[in-house]
Amino acid sequence: MSDTPSDHQDLTGRVALVTGGSRGIGVAVAAELLRRGAAVTVTGRKQPALDAAAEQLTPIAGADRVLTVAANTGHDEARAAVIATMMDRFGAVDVLVNNTGINPVYGPLMDADLGAVRKTFDTNVTAALGYIQLAHRAHMGAHGGAVVNIASVAGLRSTGVIPAYGASKAALIRLTEELAWELAPKIRVNAVAPGIVRTDFARVLVEGREAEAVAPYPLGRLGTPEDIARAVAFLASDRAEWITGETLRVDGGLLATGGM
Repeated sequence: MSDTPSDHQDLTGRVALVTGGSRGIGVAVAAELLRRGAAVTVTGRKQPALDAAAEQLTPIAGADRVLTVAANTGHDEARAAVIATMMDRFGAVDVLVNNTGINPVYGPLMDADLGAVRKTFDTNVTAALGYIQLAHRAHMGAHGGAVVNIASVAGLRSTGVIPAYGASKAALIRLTEELAWELAPKIRVNAVAPGIVRTDFARVLVEGREAEAVAPYPLGRLGTPEDIARAVAFLASDRAEWITGETLRVDGGLLATGGM
C-alpha cells in the first residue's frame, strides 16, 4: 500500500523535542518527525555532532523548523535551558521523545560499579521524568501532547549481558505506565522497545559476531534507526490517539520466540 500525501503530514504544526538526537535512533526520529510536518528540537552533548545532525536535518524541512541545543540530559539546569530555548523559538512542546540513554555497565551486577549504575538510572529514567515534568509545566499540562520514551527489549526480558541497562529500561517502561494514567486525558505517554539496532551505541553487541547477533531474529536482520523512527512517529501522531501506557516492541520478532 502506498502512502498518501497526508501520511507524511500528520504532525504538521506540532513542535517536538528529541533528546539525544544528534545521531543513531535520535537523528532518525528527528528526520521522520520533520518529514511529517513537525518543527523539531534536538539535543546532544557535543556541538560538532549537533552541527552534523543539523546539516542532515535542515534539507528535509528548512532551517526554520530545526533547532539544535547542546545539553547534557543528566543535568537539571541543562534540561530546563533546553525547554526554555525551545519555548522561546517555537512557543510549544507538543511531542517529547526521550531518546537519550547510556550503558556504561556490562557484565554481572555483582561486579558492577554502583556509581556507574546510579548514573545509568539517573540518565535513562530520572532525566526522562525531568523532561516530562518540564514539558508538562511549560506547555503540555495546558495544551496536551504526546510523550514517547525509548526503552529496550532488555527492559522486558533479562539478557545477562547488560543487566543494569535492562533494569533501567524496565524502570522506564514502568514510568511510562504510571504517567499514562496520571497525565491522561490530555497527554499520552507510550514507549518503544527496540531490539538491536545498527547504531554506534549497539556496536559492542554486534561487532565480530554478526551472524550470531542476527540469528535469533525471525525477520532475519537487525533493526535500523528508521524502523524505530516510524514507530515513534506513529505513537506521536493522532493516529495513535487511543493508545497510552503502551510499550511497542520493534524487535524483528525477537521476543515472540521466547528467547533473547
